[in-house]
Amino acid sequence: MSSKPETTLAPGKPLHKNEHLKLESNFLRGNILRDLADQSTGGITEDSGQLTKFHGIYAQDDRDLRNQRRKENKEKAFSFMARVRVPGGVCTTAQWLALDTLADQYANGTLKLTTRQAFQFHGILKGDLWRTINGVNKALLDTIAACGDVNRNVMCNPNPEQSELHSEVFKVSRAISEHLLPRSSAYHELWVGEDLVGGGEPDAEPIYGKTYLPRKFKIVVAVPPSNDVDIFAHDLGYIAINDASGKLAGFNVTVGGGLGMSHNQIETYPRIADVMGFCTVQQAVDVAEKVMTVQRDFGDRTDRKHARLKYTIADRGLAWFRGEVEARLGYRLGTPRAFKFTHTGDRYGWVESHDGRSHFTIFIQSGRVKDTGNYKLRTALREIAYAHKGDLRLTANQNLVIANIEPGERPRIEALLKKHRLETANDASGLKLNAMSCVALPTCGLALAESERYLPELVEMLEAEFEAAGLRHDEVVLRVTGCPNGCGRPFLAEIGFVGKSPGKYNVYLGAAFNGSRLNTLFRANVPETEIVPLLGPIIRRYAVERTPGERFGDFTIRAGYVKPTYTPQDFHEAKAVKAEAP
Repeated sequence: MSSKPETTLAPGKPLHKNEHLKLESNFLRGNILRDLADQSTGGITEDSGQLTKFHGIYAQDDRDLRNQRRKENKEKAFSFMARVRVPGGVCTTAQWLALDTLADQYANGTLKLTTRQAFQFHGILKGDLWRTINGVNKALLDTIAACGDVNRNVMCNPNPEQSELHSEVFKVSRAISEHLLPRSSAYHELWVGEDLVGGGEPDAEPIYGKTYLPRKFKIVVAVPPSNDVDIFAHDLGYIAINDASGKLAGFNVTVGGGLGMSHNQIETYPRIADVMGFCTVQQAVDVAEKVMTVQRDFGDRTDRKHARLKYTIADRGLAWFRGEVEARLGYRLGTPRAFKFTHTGDRYGWVESHDGRSHFTIFIQSGRVKDTGNYKLRTALREIAYAHKGDLRLTANQNLVIANIEPGERPRIEALLKKHRLETANDASGLKLNAMSCVALPTCGLALAESERYLPELVEMLEAEFEAAGLRHDEVVLRVTGCPNGCGRPFLAEIGFVGKSPGKYNVYLGAAFNGSRLNTLFRANVPETEIVPLLGPIIRRYAVERTPGERFGDFTIRAGYVKPTYTPQDFHEAKAVKAEAP
């Protein structure tokens, strides 16, 4: 490993302050313990807020209360979000019940299923933070590396029991996740109670080093024809390739995806990943490490908006990157093999397994597990967890799979689904079943507009247009986020809404239904009241003019509403024009 972070992309520029913070943090300890003990405030310092991310914790406040508390001369209504790492999205029913209990004891009484197959708690008060994280670990789960400049939760198709291929792929995803975990004992000291023993061996990070990565790093594993994990949106991806007998032969390796950007800054942009090569099953973990260490050593540590792997590859080229990875591997990657993705969504309802077991996928809007009115979703899932002998699986689309239901168990699960009307949740429009949102307001500090709280209203408005056009059951991917950081993957939606300011969104059209093409900005700064007048005519025209099998995103390009895909090449051309301007 390099003795210091690489800065060749910006020679002479100083390192970002976070690099110094990581270096001086004593392997992610910093002053977190001191700040947690400070009872004079409900928050923590900015430095500790950066370091707690590596422990899976975000410092937040209730933005709905900011103005009122300012008037009352009170500090912000601070709380914490904790993200639970769940490799491949698989948890036991006992773990579900443990988290459900913690949600009542210390959080806001809900569970959030994220777009990256993790759980999130919201609204944890500072005095309850240790008990919450400690409780997660007692359930044999953890929050380590769920955030921060490290490899995050490794995602995988959530149905490994459907076939032997899925089962093998899941094992690989777990192996990658475990191999790339940080080795610092700080997490266990702070949250599990393992005090540092005097005279013990000092901490070391054999893969990460003292400054970890320049930015976050995300890995996913996809099993064609399903692209449910949105493989092209991530730093590193593995596309499962089977041989003639249906066995897992290895993986096509993708690199350089990422969707975050900043409004009005053309130097930042979403980028879909490139297919770099092919590796065997046995090489997969090694490839993950070497890809990540190249980014560790060559990623930009001076500008965090330019620090993701997508920029390293865009600046240096895929050929250079592959060569650097292969030099560290000591062998060459193979030629990518043929594959085909058909969709990015989940398949709802019952699915039969090759071994006689069944799986049932439930639609959960925005992944928010809570009881509301006559729809007692959280209560229902608690009852199912008590009765179910298999496991539960979080999907990459914020939904839930009741998995590995034995034939003799199925009548009991069917009865609970019927009792709580969970089957009716799946009887929604094709638009609603393919819609996602990030959390946004009131807790996300980056949100510029509503997202999760606005999604039901947004879907209902556009749903009426699709139904009036006779398209109720047509699947169309819709995603909304409160800012352009891309947490809900809006730039891969056929209809994407990205918050610009309160009540206003940039509207994007033209992504591929199978997740292989980015969308393009169609109209900027659209008020909520103008969304239906803007999109309604396009929806009606689509219903009349589409060709057989043509998807909505493809139609918007063919009909001339948008041009296909804003690419890194477009960025470089725009940058050149800007530089030549007087």
